[in-house]
Amino acid sequence: MTNIIDGKLAAQQIREQLSAKVDAFVDVNGITPNLTVILVGDNPASQVYVRNKIRQTQQVGMISNEIKLADNVSQTEILAHIARLNADHNVHGILVQLPLPKHIDEHAILEAIEPHKDVDGFHALNSGKLFSGLPGGLVPCTPQGCVILAKKALGDNLSGKHAVVLGRSNIVGKPVAMLLLQQNCTVTIAHSRTENIAQVVRGADIVIAAVGIANFVKGDWIKPGATVIDVGINRIFDEQQDKYTLVGDVDFAEVVKVAGAITPVPGGVGPMTIACLLENTFLAATHSL
Repeated sequence: MTNIIDGKLAAQQIREQLSAKVDAFVDVNGITPNLTVILVGDNPASQVYVRNKIRQTQQVGMISNEIKLADNVSQTEILAHIARLNADHNVHGILVQLPLPKHIDEHAILEAIEPHKDVDGFHALNSGKLFSGLPGGLVPCTPQGCVILAKKALGDNLSGKHAVVLGRSNIVGKPVAMLLLQQNCTVTIAHSRTENIAQVVRGADIVIAAVGIANFVKGDWIKPGATVIDVGINRIFDEQQDKYTLVGDVDFAEVVKVAGAITPVPGGVGPMTIACLLENTFLAATHSL
């Protein structure tokens, strides 16, 4: 039977371990790790994500604050908030919830966050450390979660495995490829211009799907026994159920018949992203000493 990788359970285990580390850190240093989230606009999905992040941050014993800004906020005002948080020694992690409104330069906002407080791991300095293999950087949360879940299926030693990453974004595709290289995988990045993409995917021991297209990866693309990590979260209308539902980038009904292990959507990568964010916040606090 195919192993359905339980992201919720894996995330819960991380939170339990982290809670104990936070308690010890607070007892020794008298400092409580603090995550501040900036939420711009009223995007329902973003609001849900932020609520979950705040709730889980508090559950592990850390402080979480939220700054809510209107959809028409100026870029100058967002940058002013970031500058204030950068200078506040009581704030250890800063997260700007994406996506931002179109009139905001997303890159400029992310680059304004001090790298040691950039718990999303998107700042160029953190990206550079990841790509150069240098220690001390904060690693993007979703890619980190993907690697952890792959190890849940295959064990800690991924050396020699052929991993195909579908998608080349700076948020998931490129950083997860670097993390897999660090695990001594052979890594192929496939994207919209890749020829014979099904054939490329068919050679993979590990498939990381992060393209943002519902049910993109089909069952006949997957090598029997491969591990499939589905990063996609797509809201589509299910005519049979007469309601909107969440599906991944992988056609789960087909791929589950072929894969050795697969993450569900929801309940796979999503919970791990938040768990890794909490770990980054704790790590940022320890670096502040």
